[in-house]
Amino acid sequence: MRARRTREKSARIRRARAGHRSRALAVPPPVSDGVVHRSVYDMKQGGNESDLPGVIARGEGDPLVADHAVNEAYDGAGATYDLYSAAFSRDSIDGLGMELISSVHFDEGFNNAFWNGSQMVYGDGDGRMFTGFTRSIDVIGHELTHGVTQHTAGLVYEGQSGALNESFSDVFGSLVKQRSLNQTADKADWLIGEGILGPALPGKALRSMVDPGTAYDGDTQPRDMDGYAPLPNDEEDDFGGVHQYSSIPNRAFCIAAQQIGGNAWEAAGTIWYNALTQPGRLSETADFAAAAAAIVAVAGELFGDGSAQQEAVRAGWTEVKVLP
Repeated sequence: MRARRTREKSARIRRARAGHRSRALAVPPPVSDGVVHRSVYDMKQGGNESDLPGVIARGEGDPLVADHAVNEAYDGAGATYDLYSAAFSRDSIDGLGMELISSVHFDEGFNNAFWNGSQMVYGDGDGRMFTGFTRSIDVIGHELTHGVTQHTAGLVYEGQSGALNESFSDVFGSLVKQRSLNQTADKADWLIGEGILGPALPGKALRSMVDPGTAYDGDTQPRDMDGYAPLPNDEEDDFGGVHQYSSIPNRAFCIAAQQIGGNAWEAAGTIWYNALTQPGRLSETADFAAAAAAIVAVAGELFGDGSAQQEAVRAGWTEVKVLP
């Protein structure tokens, strides 16, 4: 029964991403004062989404509490806000000062974390497959970035556009971690979900952006388009392999960022951010080739045609065999 409940919740989570949500909570009006507004709630293992957000556990400016998950959710939301604000002059997820609401301890042994269209929700894991999802700051940044995509390009969560949706979340989730650690592109580990795997899933992380297929035992993410084969657009096949094939644009970003050098959230991050958020850059159904063309064009506009930055971006997409 529990496994069935978890599968049903996971299916709802997938539908919720990229605006395909069956339900969204009422969101407080935006503040737009250029500072972060956070609140963290405790679901106390309650698994009914209608009960979200739960009981308030920590508000903006409140001191540390005894619950590590509450503090991690609070800090991770702050680090994500700080990246978007400092690097891209974006005021929260919607660009209008949206309050960052998080709920921890959702359900019993729930193996997931998700953005539901209005707020963040974190499970504690079952202790076998996964441990607490708030432990990984890049997971927090990843999920909150689904909200950014929702409010900007709105990439449809299926096939290659869905894989791009996942990849943009990985890119900016990793940048949240790198900026919080003050890591340059060559020093970053480029891992997503490090430290949240349980004993039943041996490995170092959920995904390796720089070296796909090596994150855990059984990881089959491909390094380039040679490993791409269209999958059915259904829940069993993860809506066309949106997680499986996010590795291809992920690796393109890593190659570009490492070739440019320095802090990845500066040049490379700015290029990817503008491609995601500028109206008309990406259609909701953009595929890898369309994204590559848009991102190369943005790089040229920001840094000059033929610039080292643009050539690094082009090299990334060429290496993963999206561009010739």
